[in-house]
Amino acid sequence: MVLDFTAIFSQWQLLIDGALLTAKLAMVTTVTGFLIGTLCAIARRSQSVFCARVAAIYVESIRNTPFLVQIFLVYFGLSSLGFSFTAFTVSVIALTINVGAYTAEIMRAGFESIHKGQWEAAETLGLTKWQQYWHVALRPAIERVYPSLTSQFILLMLASSVTSQISAEELTATANFIQSETYRPFETFFIVAGIYIALSMLMRLVFWLFGLAIFPRRRRLGTTI
Repeated sequence: MVLDFTAIFSQWQLLIDGALLTAKLAMVTTVTGFLIGTLCAIARRSQSVFCARVAAIYVESIRNTPFLVQIFLVYFGLSSLGFSFTAFTVSVIALTINVGAYTAEIMRAGFESIHKGQWEAAETLGLTKWQQYWHVALRPAIERVYPSLTSQFILLMLASSVTSQISAEELTATANFIQSETYRPFETFFIVAGIYIALSMLMRLVFWLFGLAIFPRRRRLGTTI
């Protein structure tokens, strides 16, 4: 087999556009997924049986079904209800729903790691439940599970490749188009694999720098992700 990357590199603009869309998907859904996951983690620890059960059903349903099935349910479900969204918007919704469930369990573990005495001290000071989470538990909980959150969000970026199945023009969809035009599937996906590795390393670097910025103790101890 003779490898020829010339035709692939001639499509460099398409590869860049696909990589940028993949990065945009990862950035948006990291934020929205973290917010939903944190709220669900709080709900699962709530004294309200209804909230706890609804959150548990959501988390277990998502964690026990394939992402491909989830994205098809969102895509065709919204269409059947008469809603018309772009492939990017549907991808964001599906990825957010997916990563939110996994983030909920990670954040729940973080909240559970907070010593009981800190919760009791917060109650003694008269703080409401939301104030306890915001002022007492949130930051140390995130710090303790930060490596797990980082890994989960990198996996989210890689999972965005599935959105090519609903015609989102991210990196994998771009690769499929290029290989159909050039008839060079191995060379195409070899380069795309390298781009995914580069994106993963870039995300890891960004999260590491962010962690150093918001967790001074990690900087003093030289903690890595």
